[in-house]
Amino acid sequence: MTWIYELLAGAGVGLVAGLASGFSGTSPGGGLVIFSVLLLGAEQHVAQGTSLIAQIPPTGLAGARRYWQSGNRSPLPWIVWIGVGFLIGGAGGGYAAAAVSDTALQWTYVVYLVALIAMLALRSDRKDGGSQASASAELPWQPLLLIGTLAGFSSGFMGIGGGLAITVGLAAGLRVPQHQAQLVALVFSLIPTNIPAASVYWSKGLMVGWPAIIGILAGLWIGTDLGARMANGVSKSVLRRAMVALVSLMALYMTHKALS
Repeated sequence: MTWIYELLAGAGVGLVAGLASGFSGTSPGGGLVIFSVLLLGAEQHVAQGTSLIAQIPPTGLAGARRYWQSGNRSPLPWIVWIGVGFLIGGAGGGYAAAAVSDTALQWTYVVYLVALIAMLALRSDRKDGGSQASASAELPWQPLLLIGTLAGFSSGFMGIGGGLAITVGLAAGLRVPQHQAQLVALVFSLIPTNIPAASVYWSKGLMVGWPAIIGILAGLWIGTDLGARMANGVSKSVLRRAMVALVSLMALYMTHKALS
């Protein structure tokens, strides 16, 4: 009956991660899959490999559709340039992660999350008016490529999918409206840009069993849709505060893991 336990545990992980993903606009699963799998006792590398493999199917489709129906759009040039950068950074991050210890990955994760918290806090302190980018604004390709490269490397190195980096980079760095930035991040859950990084973990056997993977995918599909419904019913300031709280919780837990 072990496979039933793995299936149900995976479904619980996926549901929680999907709810947080749809609400905060992060790649479905990502850091929340890592966070939850670690709570089940897996090692850091295994949790990251599981997270990347679970993100290959388009589990964020339902969540992205909810944002789209609410009037948010993801301009094609943004997707292209971020996607190119993602491919550049993804494989390099996967190979780099395989060469370092669990502790090094955990501390890198903490530093990364703290940096995102700082960017979100600075963004929250700014006034919402002024030079904020509109939904159809043309953005220069260089910062989009940089955001994609950083998101890809973080995806491969830390197994988080890159959605956090994309959302924070667009919203805090380029002043894109919060809901639109979250839609763009979810669009990347529909494009298998993390295959190069996931293949590195797959080849080394760094993943949980297939019943758990199936359960995670089912939970992500349902949870992301529910989370996106919730997000479209609240203001952008509430979304930012929720993301700060979520990332802070993850940073505290990873600090505890790194010190233990």
